[in-house]
Amino acid sequence: MKSFLIITRHAGNFTRLANKLKDATANELIWADSVAAARTAASGSIDLIIIDEKVEGSPGPDIAKEMIRVNAMANLVLVSSLSPEDFHEATEGLGIMAQLPLNPDEKDAEQLLTILGQLSNP
Repeated sequence: MKSFLIITRHAGNFTRLANKLKDATANELIWADSVAAARTAASGSIDLIIIDEKVEGSPGPDIAKEMIRVNAMANLVLVSSLSPEDFHEATEGLGIMAQLPLNPDEKDAEQLLTILGQLSNP
């Protein structure tokens, strides 16, 4: 079982992704609708942190930096509307595992689970 933290104020945009992640081997989902709540949740045992494009006016990369300070062992994924090239430039050096579209779905969840599986079993 893996623990996923989803940081967003728009939970409805993540319904399809969340349902697929939760169904896969009964994973645990934790929701945070603020950076403060995310800090608290991320201090525990979290395998993957999914960060919305913007939360409370803070852009995803800034939130990612905060999450790294709280839990450097968690994998990070950011939702972003940037092109892949611009996303790479904006997040270079942060160790971001993947970029998700604005409304991630089941296919995105499967890709995340595959990547996590590869990281666990190199």
